[in-house]
Amino acid sequence: MNSAESYMTDIEAYITKLGAQARAASREISSASTADKNRALLATGDALNRSRAALMQANALDLGAGAEKGLEAALMDRLELTDARIDTMIEGLQQVASLDDPVGEISDLKYRPSGIQVGRMRVPLGVIGIIYESRPNVTVEAASLCLKSGNATILRGGSEALHSNQAIAACIIEGLQAAGLSKHIVQVLDRTDRDAVGKLITMPEYVDVIVPRGGKGLIERISNEAKVPVIKHLDGNCHLYIDDKADLEKSITVAINAKTQRYGTCCTLESLLVAEAIAADLLPALCDEYKSLKVELRGCEKTQAIVEGVTPATEEDYGTEYLAPIISIKIVAGLDEAISHINDYSSQHTDSIMTQDHNRAQRFLREVDSSSVMVNASTRFADGFEYGLGAEIGISTDKLHARGPVGLEGLTSQKFIVLGDGHIRQ
Repeated sequence: MNSAESYMTDIEAYITKLGAQARAASREISSASTADKNRALLATGDALNRSRAALMQANALDLGAGAEKGLEAALMDRLELTDARIDTMIEGLQQVASLDDPVGEISDLKYRPSGIQVGRMRVPLGVIGIIYESRPNVTVEAASLCLKSGNATILRGGSEALHSNQAIAACIIEGLQAAGLSKHIVQVLDRTDRDAVGKLITMPEYVDVIVPRGGKGLIERISNEAKVPVIKHLDGNCHLYIDDKADLEKSITVAINAKTQRYGTCCTLESLLVAEAIAADLLPALCDEYKSLKVELRGCEKTQAIVEGVTPATEEDYGTEYLAPIISIKIVAGLDEAISHINDYSSQHTDSIMTQDHNRAQRFLREVDSSSVMVNASTRFADGFEYGLGAEIGISTDKLHARGPVGLEGLTSQKFIVLGDGHIRQ
C-alpha cells in the first residue's frame, strides 16, 4: 500500500468510527429525558466559564496562525473569541435549556370516522453532520441545538479554528459526562483534512443530514458531492428598501445599523433601495454617515447625481454579498420596482422595508420571497438567538425541510401516530 492509499484508509477508518459511534449515541440521546439534556447544557456552560483562560489561549494560537496566513478582516472577526462572545455562548446554552423540548410533542390528533385517532409526533432527525468555517462559537450553538433536539452530531470546523474548537469540545464532553450521557453524542473532528469532509458527507448509513456553514465555495461543494440531505444557504445578499412613506430618521438609524453593526455576518445589509420621491432628502445625510464610518458607496446614476463620491454600481454589485464595508445603492420608482429588484437579486436570506404604510408593509411581507422578511427593523435581527431559538444551527434559504434560522424544531421531523382500541379496517 502506498502512502496515498494509507492516508485515505486512515481517513476513512477515522470517519467511519465517528459515524458508528454517533449512530449508537443517537439512539441514547433520542430517548434521554429533558432533565438530562438540560443538565448537560448547563454543565457545558459552567465548563466554558471555568475554562475561559484555556479558551483564550487556544484562540490566540488560531488568531496568530490566521494573521500569518493573511486571513481577511471579516474572517478574523468571525474567528476571534472574546469574553463577551464566551458570555453569549453560555447565555445561548442557558436559553436552549429553558426552551420547550420538542421531542415527543404530539400535534393534530384527531378522530377519524373509523374511530382511530391520527396525529403527528415530533422526533429527532438522528445524526447531523455540521461543517463550518472560522466561527468557533458555532461549535457550542450546533452542539446545544442537536443535544436538546435529541440528535447526535459530528462537527467539523475549519482549520483556522482547530485549537479553539478542540478547547470548546473538551467543555462539551465535560457537560455530557456530568449529565451521565455518552461523550459520543457530540463529536468534534480533531483534523481538518478535506478528504474527511468527503467521507462524512457520503455515508448515509451513519449520517442523516448535513448542515454546511461557511463560504459559498464550501456550500456549493457540499451540495454537489453529498449523498445525504443538506440544509444550506449559499450567501446573504440582504436588502433594505426605504419607502416614500417611511420615517426618515428611523430609516437612517436602521440603515446604519444593518450595514455597520457587524460586517462579516450573513444578515448584514448589502444592498440599499430608496424610493425616488425621498432620495434627495434621505441620501445625503445617510451617505454622510456611511462615509464617516468608511463605508464604500456604489450606486446607480441617480444616486451619483445626488451624492458625491459614489462609485458606479455594476450588475455584479447588486448581486454581491460583500461581507465588508461596501454597500450598493439603487434609487427605485417605488414599491413595485423594489420588490422586483429584490426578487431578482436577493439570495432569499433576509430583506426589510421601512414604511409607515400598513398596506405596503403587508405587500412586502407577502411578495418578497425570502426566508426572513421584515418591516421597520434591521436585517441584523435575522439570527436564531434574536428570534428566541436560543441559538441556530444555520440559516436555510431552501424551502425544504427548514427555512430561515434553524433551531430545535428545524432539527426534528414528524411521524404519524395512530391510536386505536382493537380497531380493524373494514
